[in-house]
Amino acid sequence: MLARLQRRIVYALGLSALAWLLVWWPRQPIVALAGAVAIVLSYTIVLAIEFVLLAWQHGSDPTPRAGPLQLVRAWLGECVAAWQVFGWRQPFRSAAWPDVAGRPRQRGVVFVHGYLCNRVFWAPWLERCAAQRRPCVAVNLEPVFCDLDDYVPQLERAVARLERETGLPPLLVCHSMGGLVARAWLAADASAASRIQHVITIGTPHRGTWLARLSRTANALHMRQTSDWLLGLVAREPALHTGRFTCFYGHADNIVFPPAAATLPGADNRHLAATAHVAMAFHPEVVSEVARRLASGDASTSATRPA
Repeated sequence: MLARLQRRIVYALGLSALAWLLVWWPRQPIVALAGAVAIVLSYTIVLAIEFVLLAWQHGSDPTPRAGPLQLVRAWLGECVAAWQVFGWRQPFRSAAWPDVAGRPRQRGVVFVHGYLCNRVFWAPWLERCAAQRRPCVAVNLEPVFCDLDDYVPQLERAVARLERETGLPPLLVCHSMGGLVARAWLAADASAASRIQHVITIGTPHRGTWLARLSRTANALHMRQTSDWLLGLVAREPALHTGRFTCFYGHADNIVFPPAAATLPGADNRHLAATAHVAMAFHPEVVSEVARRLASGDASTSATRPA
């Protein structure tokens, strides 16, 4: 569903740019080229507005404020990363990277994507897992705009699959909204905490995000600051954060801000400087932490569950 929608957006941008060229080229070639480029790169303008908003909304957040050069660096990196994800992989390559089947006694990974994404958001990770023969499942959270609790059964199936195939509780790696889905899954079953090795969240709006007020979809409403859903999640989830979560957050995150909104009390909260929202998922520190967790967890008798 999402891949089809994003393909249409890409096609619409391309056709609009072509139409502009055809109309203006005979009269004013410079205007024709400038307009076509502006249409194709329109998303970079949207990104720039998001960076302005995050700088404006920093307020009294305890995270160090990003400087102008750090914001520009993050914006440039996000222009590249976002086009790779939303302009190519998700619309046109949604079936190109399969999951990696589990093997007994080797720790698996469940990848959980965020808002307006699908499973191939994790393509570089899936390539890495395939090269290393690391068991992994990347969930596809659909319908795209539904209640966050509706995604819990999908995550349950992914966790259960890796448990069954490897005999070990998997590591959860979650980007953005995916971290809230992981928390909802943990809150739904008192035994769920014993079925995972650890949860790594990357730019997850644990305390909501200011930007969510600009959307009216069900899952965006849940991600608003002090939303009833977030308050209800805190009330019904056990005290799982201490030692259970590693939360990566950043002062240049153009989607989840103010920055401390992506942290959890009692979690191992780690700041990523000058890195925007999509790019955070592929940051070397994140990659290193995932590798460390997996290397220390293979064939772990202390965490083994019956296959």
